[in-house]
Amino acid sequence: MAYVDETPPDISPAVRVIAMPTDTNPYGDIFGGWLMSLMDSAAGSVAARHSHGRAVTIAVEGMTFLRPVVVGDEVSVFATLKSVGRTSMKIYVEAWRRARHDDRSYRVTHATFSFVAIGEDRQPRSVPPLPTETGAAK
Repeated sequence: MAYVDETPPDISPAVRVIAMPTDTNPYGDIFGGWLMSLMDSAAGSVAARHSHGRAVTIAVEGMTFLRPVVVGDEVSVFATLKSVGRTSMKIYVEAWRRARHDDRSYRVTHATFSFVAIGEDRQPRSVPPLPTETGAAK
């Protein structure tokens, strides 16, 4: 499958980290689960900020790994609030890699994470509506 060069989102990443040897499997490849945990952390940050409190992951939709991440790559994870229900939020997340000595970035994977806001009693609680266009996530 051929990939065209892409441009990362024009927003600040929610998470940026360097892939290290401890993040690999016995073959030296970066664990997909490590990358997924970064994406979950980025989405969780967006969900907690929007809901003004605790929010938990309830689903991940459509994750496909498009390219590998190797030791030394800078991994940037972008997360954008896309929709809001009464207690739930959907957050679109993209992970991008940049080789340590290169200026080009490549999308590695993307997915939509669903979160539910919960209260101290660990039961679902209401969340604010999606912001209007003046301050909305794109």
